[in-house]
Amino acid sequence: MKTGNRLYLLYYNASQNSFRIEFDTFGELKVPNDKYYGAQTVRSTMNFKIGGVTERMPIPVIKAFGILKRAAAEVNQDYGLDSKIANAIMKAADEVAEGKLNDHFPLVVWQTGSGTQTNMNVNEVISNRAIEMLGGELGSKKPVHPNDHVNKSQSSNDTFPTAMHIAAAVEVHEVLLPGLQKLHDALEARSREFAQIIKIGRTHTQDAVPLTLGQEFSGYVQQVKYAMTRIKAAMPRIYELAAGGTAVGTGLNTRIGFAEKVAAKVAALTGLPFVTAANKFEALAAHDALVELSGAMNTTACSLMKIANDIRFLGSGPRSGLGELILPENEPGSSIMPGKVNPTQCEALTMVAAQVMGNHVAVTVGGSNGHFELNVFKPMMIKNVLHSARLLGDACVSFTENCVVGIQANTERINKLMNESLMLVTALNPHIGYDKAAKIAKTAHKNGSTLKATAIELGYLTAEQFDEWVKPKDMLGPK
Repeated sequence: MKTGNRLYLLYYNASQNSFRIEFDTFGELKVPNDKYYGAQTVRSTMNFKIGGVTERMPIPVIKAFGILKRAAAEVNQDYGLDSKIANAIMKAADEVAEGKLNDHFPLVVWQTGSGTQTNMNVNEVISNRAIEMLGGELGSKKPVHPNDHVNKSQSSNDTFPTAMHIAAAVEVHEVLLPGLQKLHDALEARSREFAQIIKIGRTHTQDAVPLTLGQEFSGYVQQVKYAMTRIKAAMPRIYELAAGGTAVGTGLNTRIGFAEKVAAKVAALTGLPFVTAANKFEALAAHDALVELSGAMNTTACSLMKIANDIRFLGSGPRSGLGELILPENEPGSSIMPGKVNPTQCEALTMVAAQVMGNHVAVTVGGSNGHFELNVFKPMMIKNVLHSARLLGDACVSFTENCVVGIQANTERINKLMNESLMLVTALNPHIGYDKAAKIAKTAHKNGSTLKATAIELGYLTAEQFDEWVKPKDMLGPK
């Protein structure tokens, strides 16, 4: 045999041996031998070639499915599922929850709006991994069937929203809230550090009356505190799980108590206070809870946009801007201007805020389009909710560690700008009236003179009176 033909046969045989044949209700399909998924997963990859690997179902959803499938198998065992099968499912589901089988979940978000293909992807992976553990043949569906055993007492219509809520809750607690807390604590430390630094305030981007830099930062602290409060306030609805509602919310093919037991198992596995949804019809047909959580994150994005913009403008310069803050210099800022340094952490945070606002629009559209007994925008909604939670949490940590903790007050610049401000004249209102005070400010501005010199020149008060009445440190609060 010629060398070329021999190599061809070797390649052909290797190619043939690298696949196994599995089937779904539409027929047979080749499945890679090194993958635990089955025919329904392969068919989905054929039908939804949208976006590629960057658009795959978020791993937190897959891990959440592992938690759910483990809980369901444990409860099903209580209701008569063979313990050998149940234990194999639980072990395989644990591997999914731990992220050990991530390479076996190739499906993209852009699939059926109920997430059915991903539910089946999980069922097939757990089934085949359990079969392997029990010494069976991959793809045989024996002794562990993806539908009859792994998906027992479940439907995609209740498992996917359950996984959505588990994934969202875990991401909020592990990423978003810790990130916000870190930022809150750092801003609070700066607020205390800057408590005695008096500066000029600004409204409408124009000079206003004085406040302390600490007071200014205290506003940022409160914004982040409220952000955490809003997010926590949305969580009770996220803790409600749809599991047990099956196809339309009636609980067909489940047992009495299944829903409550599954929720309790998930709560035990995650350490979060999950409960069964009060109304399964609402849990399947509407995802207002996710819209609510996304709304809280959208408000958080608005807060962070304001904070980051303030800090970058207060740090503008170093010589031709406001220059009241000195921001950490982390990297070169220009490929052409030597020595330039930019407020890159502020820029990153504001871009994240913009993205979160966009994500919320998509979540809002998806949440408003539940039709009859099922919302079919589920994969898109959870993709965006998880994206927002991860971005906000990570960005808060980055902004804190690489900007906030290193912010310094440029007291020389702060004092100069404050002492030159015409709005100190406001302190004279109770003594000479608004009209005369306004005359002093306008005349001083027109002539390029000081408030004190102008006030004396106009004959409205003496030098001693001006020094007694215009004291920035006495203008920081009510008398």
